[in-house]
Amino acid sequence: MVATLFPLDLGSIMHHLWLMLLPFLGLVSVAPAEKGLEFPRYDGKDRVLDINDRNYRKAMNKYSMLCLLYHEPIPDSKELQKKHQMTEMVLELVAQVLEEKDIGFGMVDAKKDAKVAKKLGLDEVDSVYVFKEDRVIEFDGLLSANTMTEFLLDLLEDPVEVLDNALELRAFNRMDEEIRLVGFFKNQESEHFEAFKEAAEQFQPYIKFFATFEKTVAKQLTLKMNEVDFYEPFMEEPVTIPEKPHSEEELVAFITKHRRPTLRKLRAEDMFETWEDDIEGIHIVAFAEEEDPDGFEFLEILKEVARDNTHLPDLSIVWIDPDDFSLLIPYWEKTFKVDLFRPQIGVVNVTDADSVWMAMDDEEDLPTAQELEDWIEDVLSGKVNTEDDDDEDDDDDDDDDDDDDDDDDEDDDDDDDDDDDDDDDSDEDEDDDDDDDDDDDDE
Repeated sequence: MVATLFPLDLGSIMHHLWLMLLPFLGLVSVAPAEKGLEFPRYDGKDRVLDINDRNYRKAMNKYSMLCLLYHEPIPDSKELQKKHQMTEMVLELVAQVLEEKDIGFGMVDAKKDAKVAKKLGLDEVDSVYVFKEDRVIEFDGLLSANTMTEFLLDLLEDPVEVLDNALELRAFNRMDEEIRLVGFFKNQESEHFEAFKEAAEQFQPYIKFFATFEKTVAKQLTLKMNEVDFYEPFMEEPVTIPEKPHSEEELVAFITKHRRPTLRKLRAEDMFETWEDDIEGIHIVAFAEEEDPDGFEFLEILKEVARDNTHLPDLSIVWIDPDDFSLLIPYWEKTFKVDLFRPQIGVVNVTDADSVWMAMDDEEDLPTAQELEDWIEDVLSGKVNTEDDDDEDDDDDDDDDDDDDDDDDEDDDDDDDDDDDDDDDSDEDEDDDDDDDDDDDDE
């Protein structure tokens, strides 16, 4: 993603704001830490490779995974050079932390190494690509050391997690914020499990895949042999993928079609993928702090509305917990003109960050599920949109112009009245002079 000096794209603003502020948080401890809680500090050793046409094949063969940043040519501006160095520092710290995990790191210059970029299929500047076996995974998350480390560690794990008992099933049921799939298979040698596993590799680590070979666990999940259930975030009941057993292609096609949830949470690991997945240039965005009583209540209302309307293909709500992105709160409040200490829901244009927010007349009471549903219907029908807000602003400008014209007219009228008064005074003076002359003649 590329941001201009004054970026209009919200995703670019978010990307670069975090990029500038977060990289060094993991480098310095606030106070001396006891043993066992020592945060890593960059040791000064260069581990990130300058990938070019001569060494890229060697790097790909050397590591089980290769993580590459595809970047713009290094700029002349000191400010932009500093940003580039900070980005490189993030990669260096992650490379240091994961040094024993057989993961390589490199940077590809979009101009100097254009041939390599073309061979590797790199096409989006300022993006991170991970090469694992015959797959290329684009990292669409927050470019911080913590987030990238977690992302890469998830990629090292098996694409399918096996549920063996009731405790693991309980943990599975608590993962209601994520898309997840679970299937019941005869054993790990089953051809249907193999197809399930190959499909999982296509979506790892963004979508979680689970499997069980235990009849007792399958019974609690109400799964039949070779059956796969698809769980949408925050939904109480899963959707059973029809026409079992499934091939890899059938599973991939179904997941791709149903991947956009009715309600989803903005997460650091895929925040830009979520933001770019808009519907005709807009997002319905809800701000609510889950740990806050009002925020929790509002979120429960949102879930109820999402469950009742999950059949609507054009309904997708992005829930943002401000606590997860505290550095962005001042920016969001200034841009959207809302108070994020209270729950909010609105429509945001992803091109210019223009927005319209649901009016909550009573500050003490949150909207009911029905009121929220009515407002969402107005959004989907186009009755509520960001363009209307632009029209109102234009009307305000026109009113200001009219007021200026009226003021000018009043000033002109005042000038005319002053001129008339001056003329009257002159006439009176002339009459007085004539009277004086007549008196002189009589004498």
